[in-house]
Amino acid sequence: MRQSRLFISMALSGTVAIGSAGLAQADDGDLPRLLVVGTPSAQTGSFASTNGWAAIFQDQTSSAARIVPEDSETQRYKRLTERRDITMSSVSVAEMQYQIEGRDSYAATKPVAQRIIWHHNDTPWGWVVSGDSDIQTVEDLKRGDVKLAQGVFSPVMTRTARKSMPAYLGVSPEKADEIFEYVPASSYVENCRSVVEGKADAAWCSPISSVLSEMEGAPGGIRWLSMDTENKDAWERLLDHSPMTIPTTFTFGVSSAIGVDGVTSTFVYSAPADVSDDFAYAMAKWFHQSYDDYKKTHGLATRMQLDVFKSFVKSSPLPLHEGTVRYLKEIGAWSDEEEAFNQEAIAQVDGWIEARKKAMDEARDKRIVPDPDNKEFMAILERHTEGLETFRSRL
Repeated sequence: MRQSRLFISMALSGTVAIGSAGLAQADDGDLPRLLVVGTPSAQTGSFASTNGWAAIFQDQTSSAARIVPEDSETQRYKRLTERRDITMSSVSVAEMQYQIEGRDSYAATKPVAQRIIWHHNDTPWGWVVSGDSDIQTVEDLKRGDVKLAQGVFSPVMTRTARKSMPAYLGVSPEKADEIFEYVPASSYVENCRSVVEGKADAAWCSPISSVLSEMEGAPGGIRWLSMDTENKDAWERLLDHSPMTIPTTFTFGVSSAIGVDGVTSTFVYSAPADVSDDFAYAMAKWFHQSYDDYKKTHGLATRMQLDVFKSFVKSSPLPLHEGTVRYLKEIGAWSDEEEAFNQEAIAQVDGWIEARKKAMDEARDKRIVPDPDNKEFMAILERHTEGLETFRSRL
């Protein structure tokens, strides 16, 4: 066992179970000597679960593994696509949509096509308040004089606070600026802790994160504001701004969240489209064949099962890497319909990337600085991407 070659952050508490299989189950020659996986912060389920399977991966292959927690979504994207010091990224499909379409702070980033290597987890999200808060329901947020945490580290988190949630409540963006005070948070942990530290009244968090366990044990505890899955009109309004999410009832996570209605946002392992087919094939093969060895290393690892992945594929508008598709075809887990959907998704991604590249070229020729706050640049970008269909889950 080559534990010394696994650079795992000491922030991960507890022990990691190591599989007993000693033979490599992937094609080692197609794997990098060092697999670097970027995840959200060290106090997220994505980080912890990735550490779990990484230990098994290293034990079974000739590759070393390094798990890098990078809380800034834009920085993790740049490390994956520009610096290329991250091999794969654990990213929500909502964030991936923003990256491809160049929305918000991604507008000025380098346009790079991505592909999905494997399913990571389906993460529940909802609004949390302190246990002694007088905010009892999600509708109470409309009363005014409410402080909402705004995770400025992620464009998706920002949009959820400023657009998606107000839309769910039937509140216009203009009215939202009047009744909400937005409290900026520079990291996910700061965003969530803000409610128990008295800095914000409500924060958008995932009940599977370790920081929520800490918050649940704080004096007074925490409560979740249920988002009624039967309120179809509210959900339609929310989906106009968060098209990659799905209404759900929490069935796992901290005990205070069980039975509460919220949303599910899927996380996947993504990589630039130009990584080799052989690498993607080898990773897909290992994820599938070694599942029984790593499934008990973390609760979220059970969501990396092939059946869960295939269920995700049915509704996902984002493309899988050709290497992953090659493996799924090899084991008889790929249909003609799925192939057609995947080709449509590839064409849609390529359309966005090409349009954004042309916008960048025009801005450079006109000596206009690419910046989401630069109205001249945004006008160019909007002109080049006008008419392109946004990504939206198939329901």
